[in-house]
Amino acid sequence: MQFLNKIDSPSDVKKLNIEEMTKLAQEIRKLLVNVISKTGGHLAPNLGVVELTLALHKVFNTPNDKIVWDVGHQSYVHKIITGRREMFDTLRQYGGLSGFPKRSESEHDAFGTGHSSTSISAALGMAVARDLKGDEYNVIAVIGDGALTGGMAIEALNNAGVLQKKIIVILNDNEMSISENVGALSEYLCRLRTDPTYSHLKTDVESLIKSIPTIGEPVAKTVRRVKDTLKYFLAPGMLFEQLGFTYIGPVDGHNLDGLIDIMERAKKIDKPVLMHVITKKGKGYLPAETNPDKFHGTSAFEITTGEKIKVEGAPKTYTEVFGDTLVKIAEKNPNIVAITAAMRDGTGLAKFFERFPERAFDVGIAEQHAVTMAAGLAANSMQPVVAIYSTFLQRSYDQVLHDVCMQDLPVVFCLDRAGLVGDDGYTHHGIFDYSYLRMMPGMTIMAPKDENELRHMLYTALELKRPVSIRYPRGSGLGVACEEELKLLPYGKAEELKKGKDVCIWAAGSMVAPAVAVASQLHNFGFDAGVVNMRFIKPLDEELLIQCANSYNNLVVMEENALAGGVGSEILEILNKNDVLRDTRVLTFGVPDTLVPHGDKKLLLRDIELDVAGMTKHITEWLAEENGGSVWQRNV
Repeated sequence: MQFLNKIDSPSDVKKLNIEEMTKLAQEIRKLLVNVISKTGGHLAPNLGVVELTLALHKVFNTPNDKIVWDVGHQSYVHKIITGRREMFDTLRQYGGLSGFPKRSESEHDAFGTGHSSTSISAALGMAVARDLKGDEYNVIAVIGDGALTGGMAIEALNNAGVLQKKIIVILNDNEMSISENVGALSEYLCRLRTDPTYSHLKTDVESLIKSIPTIGEPVAKTVRRVKDTLKYFLAPGMLFEQLGFTYIGPVDGHNLDGLIDIMERAKKIDKPVLMHVITKKGKGYLPAETNPDKFHGTSAFEITTGEKIKVEGAPKTYTEVFGDTLVKIAEKNPNIVAITAAMRDGTGLAKFFERFPERAFDVGIAEQHAVTMAAGLAANSMQPVVAIYSTFLQRSYDQVLHDVCMQDLPVVFCLDRAGLVGDDGYTHHGIFDYSYLRMMPGMTIMAPKDENELRHMLYTALELKRPVSIRYPRGSGLGVACEEELKLLPYGKAEELKKGKDVCIWAAGSMVAPAVAVASQLHNFGFDAGVVNMRFIKPLDEELLIQCANSYNNLVVMEENALAGGVGSEILEILNKNDVLRDTRVLTFGVPDTLVPHGDKKLLLRDIELDVAGMTKHITEWLAEENGGSVWQRNV
């Protein structure tokens, strides 16, 4: 690494000429492939922005100048050249670098991101703060064409145009988000990429008219009065100019010399600027160039082949089981439609899209729209299934409440990546859905103990014909056998897996298997524990709960959700309402009121004492307190 090993800060990039920067770009791409092949992460987006990132740090001066990366999928190169090169092999690892911009990690990370379409809003806020305080610095928002389809980004563009603050928006157009971009805006950008009319119009029209003998100058004056209208009709780029931006582009995102020149000119413009940059996702690594969606977010892979490293004999993932089951049910039910927000592969809907293309809808990065569109479908006798990550459903809270629940419409929300997701960290942990969904009138909430139960829950949800949420974790199932015949689960009824005498564990979804393991450990300390698979978080099986409270007097609740407002809170509310709380002790386990970092999920669970060892220790000590003795003396 002739040049990369000498890059410890952006100031080192500024010392390089174009030829040296070109070689540095090659070295960075090699580092990206080598590290991400081991750690996993967002490879293709970062390979596409190497030159763009180098040009940004050549022209601008962070941390004084503020660069805001939308989503953060493309911020790895930025991390490498802002003092984190030597730590880059710890990317997404426990105690290592975050996979997203993080203000606490570096002064060069101006704004923390993880969810889409936020950069322009944040950058505009910074620009307003700058001007109110009388400071001088540049603010740059980098946003992808997929993220630009998000409603928040459009709102921000509109407001920025009205305020006319000095801000540079760099549209990184690689023609795709996580899935193929959809919608009119993407079509508009495509026209913009291929239509040379605007670039010619800006430079040629007036000079051509002026060249006409005698009448040229007077006609040119007339044309100036109607030029805006003329450009509006002839030049797709005028959309951004109508919003109040100075449009520059399209620009080759891999031409360092051109990028630097245009950025230097852009930062001299004292109003909003949109710089439209064309990049190639996955550039420099053939497997990623050929199949960029596969390498958008990838697990570890073999560099030579690009094939992901798989664990031999690993069970199907919950995602796969969901996708296969939905196709099976839809074969017999023509009213079922599927909706996703740019996540058809990530949510397991790829097979559904292939089998039922006319009933499958990828709405782009537009979760709010996805939910209300589903409500519209449901209001007209269809049965929509909205497949979405738990963390992203947060973006459509209002739509779930107002458009689905208040109208009691039969929309099924299948929430993938529920609970702790590990390497992607706190912006992607799905640990709040129990809390905010259970407060919504009419919402039914289910969580399967394993992949077989997931299949029955999906079938049951579609038969209920009401608002339903099913949440399940990331990764492989437990490896249980899946029954071929789908069956209805009794509504609102829990499943008593094991009877006991001393304590009863009520577990939700992904915590059922750990609860069974804890019960086994408690037996070694002389305690006989019962285990209940809740199945339904809402409505909760109140009858069985009160029965257990009266029988055991010691209840333990386990959930992979925030303790605040979660299942434990719900159980305490029910016990109090039924006047049995005074005679029942309750110990709750869940995610504490803190931001859980990124890293191996097992280590994260250990740190918050939500693993089998941690919960067993607390329960034994808790039970020992009641009995007035040390639990460690009761070991049998």
